[in-house]
Amino acid sequence: MITNYTEVCIFCYQPKQDVHHLVFGRANRRLADEDDLTVPVCRECHDLLHKHDKISKVIGQLAYERNKCAEGYSVDAARESFRLRYGKSYL
Repeated sequence: MITNYTEVCIFCYQPKQDVHHLVFGRANRRLADEDDLTVPVCRECHDLLHKHDKISKVIGQLAYERNKCAEGYSVDAARESFRLRYGKSYL
């Protein structure tokens, strides 16, 4: 999970009802679990994220790249790593 605040929705602070995979789809959901690209959400925000899915994927990619940069990757190498792992870049 990309936040330490796991009991409330990351967007509206209502009680958490679900966990959202920031990068989703068949294969990507498993990868997002492995990369901890999940956030706590309420049902309403979860539904909105799926209606406007690009913002979710952008946030997921930014979190992934931040983690890779913390491991010593350059920004360009982190972006390429995301593209290779998830099949495309959202940035």
